[in-house]
Amino acid sequence: MKTVFAFLFALLAALPALAAEREVTMWKSPTCGCCEGWAEHMRQSGYKVKSVDVDDIDQIKRAYGIPAPMQSCHTAKVDGYLIEGHVPAEAVDRLLKERPKTRGIASPGMPMGSPGMNGPKEENVVQTFGPEGSKVFGRY
Repeated sequence: MKTVFAFLFALLAALPALAAEREVTMWKSPTCGCCEGWAEHMRQSGYKVKSVDVDDIDQIKRAYGIPAPMQSCHTAKVDGYLIEGHVPAEAVDRLLKERPKTRGIASPGMPMGSPGMNGPKEENVVQTFGPEGSKVFGRY
């Protein structure tokens, strides 16, 4: 019986941390429709998304140190990591599971057919970025 209570206690103690890592804050231009498409993709994948409209998205990118080659139309943050652009939820899930030493991951530009983007599917090359430089994180 003690084992069951210990397990339940451990599970309950972990719930706030599990919930926190599923919360996304996204900064975007008030007129960006594809950003809302990405937010909806994340919601459908189990994330709670808080969307913040800003008049100068470049100010957010500068404040968080998003390298120019990695930039896209919106910037998000989840559990301490930055997510730039139309990164698939699958990549965010992997990031949170593996927890690599990186500032964040990015889908540079706006690849057609990526989450939130209409059009024929293009390869979406997601990259890490941070003080360690950048490298391919995955292809979606």
